[in-house]
Amino acid sequence: MANKVEVKELLDAGVHFGHLTRRWNPNMAPYIYMERNGIHIINLYKSAAKMQEAGEALAKIAASGRKILFVATKKQAKEIVAEQAERANMPYITERWPGGMLTNFVTIRKAVKKMASIDRMKKDGTFNTLSKKERLQVDRLRAKLEKNLGSISDMSRLPAALFVVDITREHIAVKEAQKLNIPIFAMVDTNSDPREVDYLIPSNDDASKSISKVISYVADSIIDGLSERKSSKESKKEEKAEKDAKGEKSEKAAPKAKKEKAEAPSTDAEDKKAMKDAKKDVKLESKQQTLDKSSSNEEEE
Repeated sequence: MANKVEVKELLDAGVHFGHLTRRWNPNMAPYIYMERNGIHIINLYKSAAKMQEAGEALAKIAASGRKILFVATKKQAKEIVAEQAERANMPYITERWPGGMLTNFVTIRKAVKKMASIDRMKKDGTFNTLSKKERLQVDRLRAKLEKNLGSISDMSRLPAALFVVDITREHIAVKEAQKLNIPIFAMVDTNSDPREVDYLIPSNDDASKSISKVISYVADSIIDGLSERKSSKESKKEEKAEKDAKGEKSEKAAPKAKKEKAEAPSTDAEDKKAMKDAKKDVKLESKQQTLDKSSSNEEEE
């Protein structure tokens, strides 16, 4: 289960600050507590409840062994998201969102494989056989791919969920996830539409302190899910080992049943002769003989 969220900690991190009132989205009204100095204040009790709900859902996904992709390309969120996603061992996008990252995943995988093939070239010495100009071009391509796709090189299939910081800025990622029915978790500010996501966390998505607070909580929830998966795997292995040990003991304890030998036909000459004589004595009557005998018995009566 996800850790409890303290409202005071959220207040200290400035999670309650929304956008200017003139830039608000009316669909965020249920999560707005009040207006002060032309700025909307987010209801932190609702933020805490939603954080806990999202944390539990993410822990379950992580426990199932699937990946959660973090998306945050804004300047103040880049480093925080990269650090926390690496801590949770999850893929992330902090540079430009590559169009078709989800809907055209096969092509993106090809680009990642290209990066791996360049690394192999460098290892086996093929890279050194290229001309100076070609080596420069390959290095530039490798650096570009590393910058945009390096963080998702381990992602061999589509993620099970998306965690987005600022859905207004990352609207392409949100649309792609919606098209593929991938659940979306997001930090939603007062200027965004909460209907776009499945699990929203009403919070300030512009301040680095606020982003750090929410993302660190999410990363902790994912780590809890992963540790739960690891412990369940270990317990299953132990149970299997115990069963195997019990099976071996029972096999050793049980006495081996002696197989009864089938009686072999006698090879003695006298026995064979006796069998032949017995066959001669036993004469089977034909059907007609049986009928004749029965009719003669009836006439005598």
